[in-house]
Amino acid sequence: MTRIVIIGGGPGGYEAALVAAQLGAQVTMVEQDGPGGACVLTDCVPSKTLIATSVRKQALLDAPSLGVSFSGGPDGDAGAVGVDLPLVNKRVKELAQAQSADIATRVEAEGVEIIKARGRLVDPQVVRAGDRTIRADVVLVATGATPRVLPGAEPDGERILTWRQLYDLEELPEHLIVVGSGVTGAEFAGAYRSLGAEVTLVSSRDRMMPNEDADGAEVLEEVYRRRGMNVMGRSRAASVKRTADGVVVTLEDGRTAEGSHALMTVGMIPNTSGIGLEEAGVQLDRGGFVKVDKVSRTSAPGVYAAGDCTGVLMLASVAAMQGRIAVWHALGEAVQPLRLATVASNIFTDPEIAAVGVAQRAIEAGEIEANVVKLPLATNARAKMQGFNDGFVKLFCRPHTGIVLGGVVVAPRASELILAVSVAVQQRLTVDQLAHTFAVYPSLSGSITEAARRLMQPGVSI
Repeated sequence: MTRIVIIGGGPGGYEAALVAAQLGAQVTMVEQDGPGGACVLTDCVPSKTLIATSVRKQALLDAPSLGVSFSGGPDGDAGAVGVDLPLVNKRVKELAQAQSADIATRVEAEGVEIIKARGRLVDPQVVRAGDRTIRADVVLVATGATPRVLPGAEPDGERILTWRQLYDLEELPEHLIVVGSGVTGAEFAGAYRSLGAEVTLVSSRDRMMPNEDADGAEVLEEVYRRRGMNVMGRSRAASVKRTADGVVVTLEDGRTAEGSHALMTVGMIPNTSGIGLEEAGVQLDRGGFVKVDKVSRTSAPGVYAAGDCTGVLMLASVAAMQGRIAVWHALGEAVQPLRLATVASNIFTDPEIAAVGVAQRAIEAGEIEANVVKLPLATNARAKMQGFNDGFVKLFCRPHTGIVLGGVVVAPRASELILAVSVAVQQRLTVDQLAHTFAVYPSLSGSITEAARRLMQPGVSI
């Protein structure tokens, strides 16, 4: 029986453990914080739970435009919508723990041994877990990553925070300054603004989320400004200091921004130091990320890696797929190498921004030839009914064959709507095939089939 030891219990680790156990391997998973890892306990699950609450509150704030009014809010004013932050945070933490417990139950039911300890690679076939030494035929490293700390802006857990420290706040920040306007910064900035905090978003680039679809980022920034957020572009933070009753963020051009709290969202660093990787022959890149190939192999024989510690794409879905691919390959199963062109991603803002396949910037740069259509969400009948005015559906296809290359959806629950485009990209469907697929009327997904109809190729048979 093949012995597999997995260091790390996040999506890359526990999904790999499930596959390995189902294929008959003897599996041990070493995780110091709990099944699910940081993704479930401190990062993805908690943040999306908080965001779900903020979206619900924003819906209440927008309800009068649909003819719905209410009164008797917590502060006694008509139409008031209050937020009980301790209760919100309690729910966030409890849900994360419940999800972790569900994962533990699932993997243990498959016969996976879970060791709560910090794992360390002694050599390519030996793992040290607490006071135990385990010999393995295959080792998978899935240790994740940690919020990056900027010199001069070290978090103190009270006023200067990472996103992992937000859920200990007892009161809603009066004025939250979010440093960093990537995906994480944009998500939390929008959530806390909807919850009722004054928010300033500090972006070092011309616009929010510079690495994402420009049209989507433009829509979101317009929504944020309309909701009262202060978005500061071209404003790189030089330092963040605590004051008597708040924080002051000093920008590189000398300007300052003052608030009650600062949230640092300036990237991630891999959890790869001090666990014996380089000593065991595992190569790291300049940023400390584990170098892997398309089937998750490292430079050390029998050692694989998955998830954020590889820096491939910091998405839970990618981590899980990397872990599965590693196990399939290690156990001799048929395996398809990781194809980043088919990865669907979502930004959990309000509205959400989902994307899959080729990017608009690659088309504009002439790297890929494609036909493009973009439909405003405001023209969709269901969107009109629900009062959704912001967003769009964008679809890309090859000019002659009509094969779907990708798309972007900016809408409420775009994370659900993108699946149709993702299936089309994965299965190399044409816009004609997508256009001939029934969509419910009225539905937001109808805009996807409508976009496909706009791109249909004359004379091409389905």
